[in-house]
Amino acid sequence: MKFYDAVVIGGGVLGCFTARNLRRWNISVLLIEAAEDVCTGITRSNTAIVYSGCDNKPNSLKACMTVQANAEFEVLCQELEVPFKRCGSLMVSGGPKGNAVLQKKLEQGQFNGVPGLRILSTAEALELEPALTKEIHSALYVPSTGTVNPWQFGIAAFENAIYNDCVVSLHNRVLAIQKYAGGYVIETEQGSVRCRVLCNCAGLQAAQVQEMLFPPSVRIVPDAGDYLVLDKSVIGPKHIIFHEPEESGKGLTAVPTVEGSLLLGPTKRPCAEEYAAVERNELESLQKLTQKILPDVDLKLQIRSFAAVRPNPQHVIEKNGQYLPDGRSINSFVIEEPALGFYSLIGIKTPGLTCADQLGAYLARKAADYLHADKNMRFVSKRMAIKQARQLEYKARAALVAQAPDYGEIICHCEDVTRAEVLAAIDRGAVDINGVKRRVGAGLGRCQGGRCRLAVEALLKEAGHEGL
Repeated sequence: MKFYDAVVIGGGVLGCFTARNLRRWNISVLLIEAAEDVCTGITRSNTAIVYSGCDNKPNSLKACMTVQANAEFEVLCQELEVPFKRCGSLMVSGGPKGNAVLQKKLEQGQFNGVPGLRILSTAEALELEPALTKEIHSALYVPSTGTVNPWQFGIAAFENAIYNDCVVSLHNRVLAIQKYAGGYVIETEQGSVRCRVLCNCAGLQAAQVQEMLFPPSVRIVPDAGDYLVLDKSVIGPKHIIFHEPEESGKGLTAVPTVEGSLLLGPTKRPCAEEYAAVERNELESLQKLTQKILPDVDLKLQIRSFAAVRPNPQHVIEKNGQYLPDGRSINSFVIEEPALGFYSLIGIKTPGLTCADQLGAYLARKAADYLHADKNMRFVSKRMAIKQARQLEYKARAALVAQAPDYGEIICHCEDVTRAEVLAAIDRGAVDINGVKRRVGAGLGRCQGGRCRLAVEALLKEAGHEGL
């Protein structure tokens, strides 16, 4: 039976950053993921926003982490060579109820230390963002808000963890956990391992993992959200738009992504499963909201719709011998330590993407203190991204093709992704077309893989993968 100082369960963005941060210390680390690839769960369906801290309760751990994470995000993305755009955001109001919400968020943000906040009049907001409807009453301008590709962000942390000698076990489900005097035994489909520290970052299954050993305390009641993606040619907002509705219900969120497309959503609805399909009425309501708030956006330029399952943690109550969610959503980060050396991130929702590195570092510090571990002086924080031909000027691109001819064959014409990039994605862990898409963008464009799918599948099969 193999032994590791620490085992991380779950290869989403939180698990990947936890594993990376654990390797900053002299701690041997194993990352276990049930799927064949990382960042396939909650991370896969994310609104891609790097939040400022205006939405968080003052003096809370979430507020402190969000403000610090936001301030450090550019440096982090430079280290990991992940595109990041600090485009700023406008939270827009359509009436007195929305105005009151904006004022509250302004005061919260100022208390939390969010820089550059301003309440704008209708004229000021329209001057800054002409795409908005003229019917808005006011807007809260937050210049520090940004956007990042959540898949590439998590995968970059994963690759950096591996570079720093983190051991990985994919396609390996955890079956049981047992406590012993020196730590924990984790039984998996591929055998058992021992560890002194266990970090539970299992996403939607985090509560189930903790309950393998401890009584229920928090359960995840999933919500579903529906999204629309519009083509890069759409003339839309340059800032992230948050709409605060006057009526009950969820407002619009519009994100000009780092790739250049426009992401709309999510809606919010109950979901009993760990997978959700889009619902027509939800997409229609999203389209109506878009027409109301961004009237000039051409919805005919839609290239994709998808649904996401999102965590909604609730405390557990015991009733008639059963443990049931209490029906009240927990708005703070749920970080549990039911026993020494056992740390759980249960139901980490917005701004979990923003705070992924902060949360990973938090768990790593706890583990290092518990293990009395020293700093790993050999840790390398820099990760080299896959070179993208489309980012180069003509002469530099021609020189690259002369050096590596596979850069001369375009596989995905919509996103200008070359054979060399697809092969690099496969070499770095992509085992299917979605894994390639998440790493280099092949299939993300206007035809959604209609032209490049067969070529990508052929390269996957050459490498010994199914490709589907």
